[in-house]
Amino acid sequence: MAKSKQAPAPFPTKEAILAFIQDNPGNAGKREIARAFRLRAEDRPRLRMVLKELEKDGSIERGRNRRFHNQGALPEVTVLEVLGPDEDGEILARPLTWHNETPPPTIFMAPEKKGRSALGKGDRVLARLRTIGDQIYEGRTIRVIGAAPARVMGVCTIERGELRLRPTDRKMKSELLIVHGEIAAEPGDLVLAEVLPGKRLGLRQARVSENLGRKDGTKAISLIAIHDKDIPVDFPAEALKQAENAGPAKAEGRVDLRNTPLVTIDGPDARDFDDAVWAEADSDPNNKGGWHLIVAIADVAHYVTQGSALDRAAYFRGNSVYFPDRVVPMLPEALSNGWCSLKPEEERPCLAAHLWLDADGNIKRHRFERALMKSVARLTYEQVQAAVDGNPDAKTAPLIEPLFQPLYGAFEALSSARKKRGALELDLPERKVVLDDEGNVQGISVRERFDSHRLIEEFMIAANVAAAETLEKKQMHCMYRVHDLPSPEKLNSLHDFLSSLKLQLPKGQVLSAHHFNRIIAAVVGTPHATLVNEVILRSQAQAVYTPENLGHFGLGLRRYAHFTSPIRRYSDLLVHRALIRSLGLGSGGLEDGHPDFSEMGEHISITERRAQAAERDAVDRFVAGFLSDRVGSVFAARVSGVTRFGLFLTLEPSGGDGLVPISTLPNDFYEHDEASHSLIGRRTGNTYRLGDNVEALLIEADAITGSLVLHLVDGGKPNNTVTSRRQGKKVFSSRKKKRR
Repeated sequence: MAKSKQAPAPFPTKEAILAFIQDNPGNAGKREIARAFRLRAEDRPRLRMVLKELEKDGSIERGRNRRFHNQGALPEVTVLEVLGPDEDGEILARPLTWHNETPPPTIFMAPEKKGRSALGKGDRVLARLRTIGDQIYEGRTIRVIGAAPARVMGVCTIERGELRLRPTDRKMKSELLIVHGEIAAEPGDLVLAEVLPGKRLGLRQARVSENLGRKDGTKAISLIAIHDKDIPVDFPAEALKQAENAGPAKAEGRVDLRNTPLVTIDGPDARDFDDAVWAEADSDPNNKGGWHLIVAIADVAHYVTQGSALDRAAYFRGNSVYFPDRVVPMLPEALSNGWCSLKPEEERPCLAAHLWLDADGNIKRHRFERALMKSVARLTYEQVQAAVDGNPDAKTAPLIEPLFQPLYGAFEALSSARKKRGALELDLPERKVVLDDEGNVQGISVRERFDSHRLIEEFMIAANVAAAETLEKKQMHCMYRVHDLPSPEKLNSLHDFLSSLKLQLPKGQVLSAHHFNRIIAAVVGTPHATLVNEVILRSQAQAVYTPENLGHFGLGLRRYAHFTSPIRRYSDLLVHRALIRSLGLGSGGLEDGHPDFSEMGEHISITERRAQAAERDAVDRFVAGFLSDRVGSVFAARVSGVTRFGLFLTLEPSGGDGLVPISTLPNDFYEHDEASHSLIGRRTGNTYRLGDNVEALLIEADAITGSLVLHLVDGGKPNNTVTSRRQGKKVFSSRKKKRR
C-alpha cells in the first residue's frame, strides 16, 4: 500500500515562533524554525517577514551565525569585552554590543585554562555562555580576539639565556620575550615595554620603551602602582611655572585671623596642612552650653584660577594619591607643600567657616569669610591625645586649657548629634605600612584611632554640611558628595545572610543607618563581628560626586559637600569657587561658562576610584614583600572573600590578602553559595564561609605583583578558635614529608 503524502503543516503564529526561539536560545536559525514547523519552501519568505517583525518590535535579536534569541537574552556564543575584576576578584565581562536600554546581564568569566594568560581589562574574547541565574552567565573563553595591552610593566629576568619580561600585573600569567631595542635593560630592572604583534616559541615579544631602575629600589613598589593605574606624575611646564611664581596673599579684602590661635592636627608623616581649627564657648546667653567653632581651610582658589594651566592639571589628576613612601600631589609642591599649606607661624590665606553649635551639637548658624591666618602650632593626633590623657609634652602643655578643652567640648557636642542622627558606625581596621629611613618595610600594623582623629573628622563634616547648606540656599552650583541608599538587590542578599546568623534586618521598610548600627552593636565581641562589619560595608552604595543632591546615607545627612581639602581634592576646589562667587568674596570664584558639573562629577569620581585602587595595590605589594622571607610559615587567618574559584584569606596580624585556589581544598566539588558567602562541598558538606578563622600555609609571596598564594592547614577545616600561637612557625619541610 502506498504511503500517503504528509499534508503540509499550517503556518505557525508569531507567538509560536517566538516561543520556539525562547526555548532554543542561540540555536534557532531560519532553517531550524522551518524544520520544527515543517514549513515548505514557499513559506520561507513569509517566515522572513515574521522574523523581521519580531526583530523590529524588539522581541528577538539576531546573534552569531544568523541565529536568533529572545530580546534581553544572550546567544550561547558571543563576543565579550572584559571589564576587569570586581571587589571579590571575579573577572566580569559584558557583551561587546548591547543595544537595550536595560543594563546588560552579569557575566562572570571562568578561570583561564593552564598555560593561557589571565584576562585583563579591555580584552575582547569569543566566549561560550552558560546561564547560572536570572540574567547571570558564566563565560568560558573560546579564543581571545584582542589581547595584550599596548604597554606592559614588568621586571626583567633571564630564562634559558633569554631576557624575559615578568609582568607586574597579577592577571598576566605569561612572560614576554624582550627583543633588542634602543633602550638597554638588565635582569632585575623594572621596565615599561611595548608589546609586539605575533609570537615566538609561544611567547609574545616586547621591546623596552622605558627603564625605571632596579626592582629592589625603595621607589619600585609605588612606581609599579603609579604606572599600572596610569596616575599622572609630571606637571606641564606652564603649570609648574605658575606655581613657582606664586607668592604671599595680601591682607586687603580679608578678615584678619592672625591673632586667633588656630592649630593644625594631622598625622606625623603629613606634609600638607590644609585645615586648621579653633573653638571657644559661645558667649551668647541664649545658647548656653554652645560653642563657636572655626574651621579654616587653605584658600587654594586664590592660587588656582579657573581655566589656568594649574587648574587643567589639577582637574586631570582629580586628587592626590597617597602611598606609604610618597605622595603624588594634585598640585605642584610649590603650592601643596608651600603657599597652600597652613604652616605654623607663617601667614596664609584661608577660607574660614564660622560655626555656632548648641549644646547638643546642632549647627544653629554659620558664616564663611576669606581671611588671613597664622597657625600657632603644627600638632599630631598622638600629641593631642596624649596631652588630653594627661601626658603633655613641652609644646602641648600650655595649650590644654586655652585650646584643647574647648576643642574637645565642641567635639563632644558634635559626637552627640552624630549619634542622634544615626551615622553608620562600621568598625574595620586599617593597615599601616611602617617604613625605615631607607624605605624598607619594618612592619605592618593596624592604624590606631584616637578621639583626636574623630575630633577633626567631626569638625570637617560640620564645615562640609555648612558649605552645602550655604550653596543650596544661594541656589548656586554645588558638587555634592552623595552616598545613596543600598540597592534592593544588595539589601535582599544582606538580609538573607544576616538571617543565617539569626540577626534580623527589617524588610519592606525604608532603612536608616540606625538599623545597621543595631546589627553592628549586637555582634561586638563575638566571632562574627568583623564578618558582619565587612558584609554590611559591601552592601553599601559607592559614594560619588554629583551636582544632584541625594544626601549622604552613611553620615545620616540630607546634604553634604566636600569643602575641607582643596589641596588634594578637586571637588573641594569647585565648592570653594562656588562659595566665593555666591557670597561675593572676591576673585577666584566660579566663572560664567564653567564646565558641566555632571561631567566633572563623573570624572573626579573615576579619578578617586583610580587613586584608591593604586593605594590599595601598593600596600598589597609592600605587604607581600614584607612576607616574602616567611614563605613556608603558618599564620592565623580569616576568610575575607569567597568566590567560585577559591577563598581569599587575610593573614593576622599583617593584614596581607592571599588566594587559596579551589583546587587545593579537600577532595570534593565545591559550589559557591552567594547568599551565604560560602563554598560548600557537594559530597562532604565541608563549608568555608566569609569570616571563618583558619590556619594558612604561605606558599608564595610576590612583591612584584602583590599576590600571596596560600593553602589551608589541617585539611582546611574552619577553626573559629585559632590563636596566633603558631604564628610564623616554619612547617614547610614537614608538610613536604606528609605529601610524600
